[in-house]
Formats: sequence, C-alpha cells, structure tokens
Amino acid sequence: MSEYPIIRDVVIILLVSVPIVYLFNKFKIPSIAGFLIAGILIGPFGFRLITDLERIEILAEIGVVLLLFAIGLEISLQRLIQMKRLLIIAGGLQVGLTILVSGLFFYFIGIPLNQSIFFGMLLSLSSTAIVLKLLDEKKETEAPHGRIAVGMLIFQDIAIVPMILFVPLLGIADDVSIEMIGLQIFVSLIAVVLIILLARYFIPKIIYYMDRLRIREVFTIGTLLLILGTAYLTESMGLSFALGAFLAGLMISESEYSHQVFADIIPLKDAFISVFFVSIGLLLNVQLMLNVPIEIISLIAGIVVIKCGIVVAVIRLMKFPIRTALIAGLSLAQIGEFSFVLASVGLANNVLSTEYYHAFLASSIFTMMVTPLLMYIAPTIAAKASKLQFSTAATRSDTTDKKLKHHVVIVGYGLNGQNVARVLRETGIPYVIIELNPEMVNRLIGKKENVIFGDVTRRDTLELAHIKNARCIVFAISDPGAIAMGVRLVNHLNPDIFTIVRARDTRNIEELKQLGANVVIPEEFETSLQIFGKVLENYHIPVNIIMQQMAILRSESYQLMVKEGSGISSLTHIDEILAAGITEKYYVEKDNPHIGHKLSELNLRARTDATIIAIVRNGKTITSPSPSEVINAHDTYVLVGDHKSVDRAIQVLNGEG
Repeated sequence: MSEYPIIRDVVIILLVSVPIVYLFNKFKIPSIAGFLIAGILIGPFGFRLITDLERIEILAEIGVVLLLFAIGLEISLQRLIQMKRLLIIAGGLQVGLTILVSGLFFYFIGIPLNQSIFFGMLLSLSSTAIVLKLLDEKKETEAPHGRIAVGMLIFQDIAIVPMILFVPLLGIADDVSIEMIGLQIFVSLIAVVLIILLARYFIPKIIYYMDRLRIREVFTIGTLLLILGTAYLTESMGLSFALGAFLAGLMISESEYSHQVFADIIPLKDAFISVFFVSIGLLLNVQLMLNVPIEIISLIAGIVVIKCGIVVAVIRLMKFPIRTALIAGLSLAQIGEFSFVLASVGLANNVLSTEYYHAFLASSIFTMMVTPLLMYIAPTIAAKASKLQFSTAATRSDTTDKKLKHHVVIVGYGLNGQNVARVLRETGIPYVIIELNPEMVNRLIGKKENVIFGDVTRRDTLELAHIKNARCIVFAISDPGAIAMGVRLVNHLNPDIFTIVRARDTRNIEELKQLGANVVIPEEFETSLQIFGKVLENYHIPVNIIMQQMAILRSESYQLMVKEGSGISSLTHIDEILAAGITEKYYVEKDNPHIGHKLSELNLRARTDATIIAIVRNGKTITSPSPSEVINAHDTYVLVGDHKSVDRAIQVLNGEG
C-alpha cells in the first residue's frame, strides 16, 4: 500500500468527510464547512493522518478547474444581459468598494500596498454555493434581496478571472518596470482573445461530432478532454488553468449541448471540489488560532461588519429600502470559496505570507459557518431597522389617484402582478401597484401607471396606497418574510380587506391565514392540480367531476396532496366513472383521410365497440345516423362507449387504426 499513498489519502478523506458532512447537514450547516472541518481534523495540524499535501493539491487543482468550468457553463450571456443593472452596477460597486475600503484599512495599519490590495480582493468575494443553497431552501431566490444577492454573486464569480490574472503582478519584484507590467497585461489579453476565438469556433463543432457518435462514454471523456485541454492551453500561455476552464464553460453555455455537458460533468466536479475544500482545511494551523484567539475573533467580526456595511451602502445607493439592503448584506457577509482559490494563487506568487494565510483560512471558515445563523436572524434585524427608519421610504407617482376607493392593491409587478394588472385594466377596475425595483417603477411611471415605490412592510407605503379604502390586495411577490409582515400590517390597517397571497408551497398557508390572508395560492400545488386535471381529461372524466376533485383538494388547504396515501381515498366516484360508459365528441377536420367515405366502410362498432349516436352537420343534428351517411369535413360525431372503446374509435377516425 505504501506504493500508492494517494489512494490511502483519498480513502482517509472520504472516510472522515462522509460522517462529518452528514452531521453538518443535519444541523443545516453547509457541506463546504464540513469538508473544511474534515481537513482540519486529518491534517498536519490535527491528527496528522495526512501530512504530504502535494499529492492532494493535484486533485484539488482539478477541482478548481471543474468549478470554474461549471461557473462558466451556468453563466449565460443572455442572462447577464437581463441582469445587467444588478450585475454591473450592484456587483461592480460591491467588489470595487470592498477592495478600496478594506485595502485602505490594511494599508493604514502598516501592511504593504500590494498585500493590502490583495486582502481587499479576498474580502470582496462571497460564497455562491452557500448563499444560493440557503436562499433556495428559504424560497427567497426571486425575492428582491435574493435577486440582488444573485446579481452580486455572479459578478464576483466573473471577477475572479481578472483577479487571478492580476495576482502575479502584485507579487513582482521592485525592479520590474511599469512597461513590463503593461506588456504582460497586453500579452495576457491577446492570449485570452485567441483562446476565446478557438473555443468559440472549434469546441461546439467538436461536441457536435462527439454527440453524433451516440456513445455516452465518448461524449463524457471528450468533454473532460476539452475542459482540461483548454485549461492546459491557457496555462502554457502563462495564464492559469482556471481561466481556460472558465472560458471553455462560457463558450459551451451558448450551445444546445450545455445541459448534457452540465449533467455529465457535475458529478465529477462535486467529487473533486470536495477534495479541494478538504485540502484547504488541511492547511489550517489550529495552533495559530489558539495562540491569538482575540485577533482571530476580531478579524471575523471585522469581515462581517465591513462586507455587510458595503453591501448595505450599495443597495441603499440604488434606492432599495433598508430591509432589503440588510437582509442581502448579512447574506453576503462571509468569505467565498473562490477566495480560497485566490489565496492559493497569492501564496504561490509570494503575495501572501504563511502567517497571514493561516489567519485568513481561520477567519474565512468561521464566516462560512455563521452564515446560516446570519441569514436566519437577518429578517428580524431588518424589521427592527426598518421601524427605526423614520423618514418616509415610499414615494408615489404623479399619476396615482389620490382619491382611490374600492381599488385593488398589487404588491409586486413580476409576471403574476402584470397579469393581474392587465385583467383589471381591461375590466376597468381601479388598482395601484407597490414595487421595490426602482428601474421597474420608472418604466411604470413612463406608462402612466398608478405605482408606488416602497416596501409593503412599512405603514407609510400602505397609507400612500390608500389601504384603508382598498377592497382587495394581491401579494404577487416571492419574499415569504415580507409577505408575512405585509399581511399582518394590512390586516391591522384594514381588517375588512380581501387578501390574496401567492406562495411557493404550502408550508406557510395556515400561518398566513391566521395573519389575515383570505386566500393563499401555492404555485407548486396549483401546477400539480393542473396536471391532475389534464390527466383526468385524457381519461374522459366529466368536467364537473374534475372540478369537484380540485375543490376537495383546495378546501383542505392542499393537505391531501402533502400527506402520503391520503389523496386517493379523497377522490370520489373515480373508479365508478372509469368503469362506466362515456360520451365523447369528435370533430372531422378538412384533412381527415376518411372524408368522402361512408360510415359503413369504417365498420366502427365491430372494430372498437364504440357507437356513433349522432352527427352534428351545419348546425343540425342527425340522430341515429345510417351506415350510408358520408363523412364530411367539419362534421361532429357523438360517440358512446367505455373509455377503451372510445379511445380506440378516435384512433380509427384519425386514420391511425
């Protein structure tokens, strides 16, 4: 076994990682933190089960390459264009201000300028993996703070590429001239352009020909070859492996094969990424933390305060309310996984000393571990801060009717809000829109819509919407916390208002009804009901029976769809209906192959056991048609039989049997 030490090391990593990650997930702590802790325990500063880090670093490098490739694959150029405001303005300001503020802070306490800038770059990145997972679990990805956080995270994921390119310049010797720096940047840009052109025109064609072979193994191995090959090409040009992988992913993301590539590569990425985070934990010097605990704790607190403060400032600058800003700020207050990648590059280029590296690792790991707690308490902190905000946060457009009565208040102007407004506009029912997105508000003002820019959780916003005179309010937003606070406040201001709430699932139905919601519509289960209805239609179940089953499920607040085994017993008369005979109509289209033939030629009853009992032709009904009747275009036939015979008869009439 001593001839294959890398196998022994991988076995140890997996043996320790599995139970730790399981326990962390039980307590809803991100898996990344579990991998880091596993590395600490088995590393040279723990139980010394693994002491030679060079072997593990090779596997970790592959993990970084696959991680960057996956990020490039997930970042669609079209998506970037759609999110351009949140991406460029919010993301750019957050990264730039974090580097500037934290860089100046480190410089003024005596750290060299190049290292100060590098520390600012490390602090500017948050954890995409952790934040997105927690937002998804809380169903807040589409909430205002969720969309802002996602925009900033995507910008950070893209910014890691130029940061990696810039790190070697921070580690250059003092005698290197500005001309040499400029030349290196120019050469790097030329290399990037060449690689993009090669990837753009050759990678999609290669994937196309691999797909035509229809051999799954060739497609998977060939894709992996393209990723590592592009990464190796960039490294041979003096750049980094990670940059090449990112560019390859970005180019493939625009092809029709991106989903297949993603499905094949993601399992490999997850396996190697786990090794990467374990390798980071292996490097953490626990003794350093024990020697200077106050300094480490102060550093952790400083990171959280600086990152949260900058994010809040950026979001407030974009005119979003304090509640949205604080929740997003606390969500992004940790150090991200790409900071570890960047730190490794800095260590290799002598920008980061070993002592600073260990301090960075210790503080970063703990900021990741406290992220679930910060995101859990964020709504409470934001609600209290919102109450302390004495200035009026809401503003009303000039088009808003100040004498609105018996109107509808629409909270959120996404797809659902737009559909509600369209119907109300066509029916002449007055309405006013409450929207948090400043860009959307400006567009609505341009269209002369009644719109209020404000937060529905604030009393002044609802008063501007004349909530006391409103007849109905529709919550069409995707922020569970804001919905709960808004419903409570609305019910306090106007107990007689009819409140309709759009929800992602059924978890908060009863709570929202207790707060004052009259109707809660969970999208997930309404979709299930639509599918359920279409299935019953396909089996020719009468419409009144289908509607009855849907009413049963809705009347129980969808609980029959949640509790396993209870749904079938609640569906009344279905087995009897399926066993009984049914009546169905069939319309003869102008391209039907039987047009001009007699009914006797079809011999329908003998072939299918179904009977044509009537023909509707030119608005007149022919009952008990004779076999000599000729089939005409635009006829409607009334069929009688059981489900199987009617289905077979429709196939025969279509010319399929």
